Amino acid sequence: MAENKIVNDTETSHELAKMIAELALEKKAEDVVVMDVSKLAGFTNYFVIASANSTTHLKSLSDYIEDELSNYKVKVWHKEGLVNLKWILMHYVDVVVHLFDPETREYYDLETLWADAEKIIVRDE
Repeated sequence: MAENKIVNDTETSHELAKMIAELALEKKAEDVVVMDVSKLAGFTNYFVIASANSTTHLKSLSDYIEDELSNYKVKVWHKEGLVNLKWILMHYVDVVVHLFDPETREYYDLETLWADAEKIIVRDE
């Protein structure tokens, strides 16, 4: 995995998005979706969207993803939403992670807003 550089390589960013989705599932995130926005957005290649069942779960989910990726020398470029704990955004340049509480996810409905993106629903097997 590339160390915090802008690669604009959809294959590498796809691997990162899949890894983040798997990490989210390990921490019991719900409704995990990977969206390929590379042809629609100039600022990133993928969204990973997931829901958490409480503010504690939301915070631990974001901490877990950040900690696990740091083991691969992948560092979060920007992170916000830790004050209200309704929507945590983690920007890894080629992949943007959106962690929501269920109500906020439904309200902002990114899956519909970015409906033209290829969508991959990730399930815990």
